[in-house]
Amino acid sequence: MFIHADWAHLAFNMFSLFFLGQILFISFYNQFGNVSAMIHFTLLYVLGGVFASLIPFIRNHENAHYSSLGASGAVSAIVFAAILCNPTMKLALLFLPIPIPAYIFGPLYLAFEYFALRRGQGNIAHDAHLGGAFFGILYVLFLNPQKGTDFIQLIFN
Repeated sequence: MFIHADWAHLAFNMFSLFFLGQILFISFYNQFGNVSAMIHFTLLYVLGGVFASLIPFIRNHENAHYSSLGASGAVSAIVFAAILCNPTMKLALLFLPIPIPAYIFGPLYLAFEYFALRRGQGNIAHDAHLGGAFFGILYVLFLNPQKGTDFIQLIFN
């Protein structure tokens, strides 16, 4: 989770980590204070990357030709933790710069990743993106279950 196959993918991941990581860190800081915020942020990144790697490993452990690398799963954990902590913030993609609320962006992103995984084309580990996202969500819910209730209410209200 600390290397990448190409510069464009690395740049996109680090761009996402920089901006959404700051937002998440501020949320953790406000909830836990400085030292605990750093610990939670680091744990989320590292454990999110490990968890995100489990799904591709399980799916491909018998395929000697399969390889996967990158920080996408760990960054996905950070992104979705930030979305759950700040569901009303506006998010947009670089190639589609139309900001939408995070509580809408998140489910749309998960749906896209799921359908891209089902198609199975390309050199992108969509299963790692999904695994990281789910870990980020679970981590925040473990710390503060009310965040899940608040998120659901935003979607259905």
